[in-house]
Amino acid sequence: MRSATISAGYLALQKQLHENPNYGAASLAYAPIVADIIRKTGAKSLSDYGAGKCNLQRGLASSGIVDFDYFPYDPAFPDYGDPKPADLVCCIDVLEHIELDFVDAVIADLAAITVRYGFFSIATGPAQKVLSDGRNAHLIQKPSSWWLPRLCAFFEIIQLMRDAHGFWVVVEPKSKS
Repeated sequence: MRSATISAGYLALQKQLHENPNYGAASLAYAPIVADIIRKTGAKSLSDYGAGKCNLQRGLASSGIVDFDYFPYDPAFPDYGDPKPADLVCCIDVLEHIELDFVDAVIADLAAITVRYGFFSIATGPAQKVLSDGRNAHLIQKPSSWWLPRLCAFFEIIQLMRDAHGFWVVVEPKSKS
């Protein structure tokens, strides 16, 4: 049984934010990196955790990656269903949006569905968008040194890269390393 990963009140705020057509576009910028990971690993399935409007799938298609099983998951889009296991699990510009009380449950959720590899990008500073209750859309604004112990509880870090917004990692489950 999955642990709760979002409160009802925050889910309502997220659904409202997703009405903005420019919300959830970060995955397009990371699609070329994900495409490279798919090419290098031979991943045949991808779980897009926090998929939003499925921009990652569109970005991968633009990079020539179309022959794989795509499983979107986002609590703001219940039609996607529950998270599904995949060779590659992507969580792009999501973790910093999670309520602090649910971060560990979300990372455990990611670990439960990561078959071979994970690609997680995390912004470490404020977002340009603000929630309707006045909070910054990035609920957690912490450096990589705060995030890495949480990720390392479940994953081995294969690659870590800083970027202009924070950092991204390629991981594999601890049990597989």
